[in-house]
Amino acid sequence: MGPLDRIEEIIAYVEAAKAVPMSRACKVDRAELIGMLEELQSELPADIRRSEAMLQERDKIIEAGEREADRIIGEAETEHARLVSRHEVTVSAEHEGNRIIGEARGEAQRLRDEVDEYVDTTLANFEQFLHRALSGVERGRDKMHTLREIGSFSPPQGESEDEKPLPQF
Repeated sequence: MGPLDRIEEIIAYVEAAKAVPMSRACKVDRAELIGMLEELQSELPADIRRSEAMLQERDKIIEAGEREADRIIGEAETEHARLVSRHEVTVSAEHEGNRIIGEARGEAQRLRDEVDEYVDTTLANFEQFLHRALSGVERGRDKMHTLREIGSFSPPQGESEDEKPLPQF
């Protein structure tokens, strides 16, 4: 189950919680909710590491494409120089060399474009995932703040906000 599924599960859990009569508050099992949130928290760093690995892979692909393009261009230039050195085929060699260099540059650009498209698509998907995760977290926080505002999370006299226990159900 992925982080988005976990967030949806937590939201459904809170939405399905038994209502406290005459209020907007609800009863939830603190340990269960904390467990669900801790599972989500442990999954997010893995997704972030995966995105960083994808970026590193993109860089490697680009570097390999550039090396291949440089190699092809070098071979084309060498072939071009060899052909030009022969007097009887000078004109034809120039055309062939230029064609090879053009193809090599075109192939290098095509490889760069493909890699950029792949990485852009992957990052866009990850961005959507993060937006959905953030929206779920914001909805949960909004619900919590709403409950706090109506008084269901106010601390007893003498206790600070940080020291108060969660409601018992």
